[in-house]
Amino acid sequence: MHNAFIDVPFPENEPILSYRPGSPERESLTEQLDSMAAEQIEIPLIIGGKEITTGNFGDCRMPHDHGHLLGRYHKGGAKEVEMAIKASREAFAEWSEMPWEARASAMLKAADLLAGPYRNILNAATMLGQSKNVFQAEVDAACELIDFYRFNPYFAQTLYQQQPWSAPGCWNYVEHRALEGFIFAVTPFNFTSIAGNLPTAPTLMGCCSVWKPASSAVYSAYYLMKILEKAGLPPGVINMVPGPGGQIGNPALASPELAGVHFTGSTAVFQGMWETIGKNIKQYHTYPRIVGETGGKDFIFAHPSADIPSLVTAMVRGAFEYQGQKCSAASRVFMPESLWPEVKERLLAEIETITMGDPRDFTNFMNAVIDKPAFDSIAEYIEYAKNSGDAEILCGGGHDDSKGYFIEPTVIQATNPKFKLMCEEIFGPVLTVYVYLDREIDLALEHCNTGSPYALTGAIFSRDRQAIVELAAKLRHAAGNFYINDKPTGAVVGQQPFGGSRASGTNDKAGSMFNLLRWVSQRSTKETFVPPTDYRYPFMQK
Repeated sequence: MHNAFIDVPFPENEPILSYRPGSPERESLTEQLDSMAAEQIEIPLIIGGKEITTGNFGDCRMPHDHGHLLGRYHKGGAKEVEMAIKASREAFAEWSEMPWEARASAMLKAADLLAGPYRNILNAATMLGQSKNVFQAEVDAACELIDFYRFNPYFAQTLYQQQPWSAPGCWNYVEHRALEGFIFAVTPFNFTSIAGNLPTAPTLMGCCSVWKPASSAVYSAYYLMKILEKAGLPPGVINMVPGPGGQIGNPALASPELAGVHFTGSTAVFQGMWETIGKNIKQYHTYPRIVGETGGKDFIFAHPSADIPSLVTAMVRGAFEYQGQKCSAASRVFMPESLWPEVKERLLAEIETITMGDPRDFTNFMNAVIDKPAFDSIAEYIEYAKNSGDAEILCGGGHDDSKGYFIEPTVIQATNPKFKLMCEEIFGPVLTVYVYLDREIDLALEHCNTGSPYALTGAIFSRDRQAIVELAAKLRHAAGNFYINDKPTGAVVGQQPFGGSRASGTNDKAGSMFNLLRWVSQRSTKETFVPPTDYRYPFMQK
């Protein structure tokens, strides 16, 4: 063993490539898209470093062209979950005892692989399989995931350096031990970076993971596993087990070896998992750590002093980038009556210019929603608004799934701040606006704070410093990620640690040291150099 004190390189956020016409990155990515779209692949489960097939297939299709099959993946079940738990158990002894800098080096290598030869592959997989335009794929599948793989090792080093004070005559120190058992990582379709972070953040700290990727994002998940294998991750440290939620989740949560859950997805699913863990609590070897980021009903609150061009841009980008399929997407707006006429005119004019279609056409700002159930759910909300006396559709409202799952960018004006679309998460390109009287701003703030069970992201717009202070104070608990004069999306690793509270999750802040703290169990050690040899204390003398 070496005796060097190793410093993780100070991380910097990965630069975002522009993909401008004529740029080399645009040319090479286009070639990668054409190549991957022209082939169909078969995706196995990966357990203990081995490719496992079940013959029970699911499809990987383009959401923007659902007749186009990208590949088929093998679905797992209880048998494969048990295999994955066993593989995790077998890998744990060596992996958890491996020097921390060796685990960190695997993450740093994965970052460089992704920044280099795998950048086009993972971006293309995300564009084709999750219908993201090139910019949304670049900031997600490339930049954010590279940042996770570079910042998390630095955060781990920082955490390990936090040590207690030692009194004269003794030496005190703390170890951060990996959790005994396996981590069940459940990842969503909408961010490849989240899919890449949830199973790896615990493994960086010495844990082993059973990873269930979203069924609608297995295509990019498979390439992620290939990157991690190429980076030197030993067999069994992360085991990829795609399949139906209940068939994977139920046996995983029933295992006495469950040490933690790292989850991003719907509030209802997370609450159901927590309830199951509670019912099973007596059978676990340890109390499982439960970390989850769930839904959002994210707001933009405009003060009468707001800058209108900035506000309109934030509304368009915040609501309609990636078709509103972000837990942080702007979904409701509180607008002062004095600004609304001009904002409305500018907003509708901007939306009129939005193009929508295949992400391989780089001129498209919007693409398709992820699948048929999502399409039907969003369309149902739109139809509800169309038939309601409390709302008016100002633009959009159209939807067509004949070739791809396309829904027009839709703006709805509600006359009731408690209107259904002002309160419930939609997860689609639907923005609902409530116009308040300027003199009733305090009442509007109250509606903003209490009108939804969520507290994930939110933004305020104002050019008045006193107003900014007052709005921020009144909305203190309404969002875990709070933005001033900016859209409520786009958190950057190391800059804006991400997470929300209330029904939005446990707020354990991905992209920070504090998330890593959840995957370790501390051991405090005291070494006394000259221990006493007599039990008697001075006060006992006669």
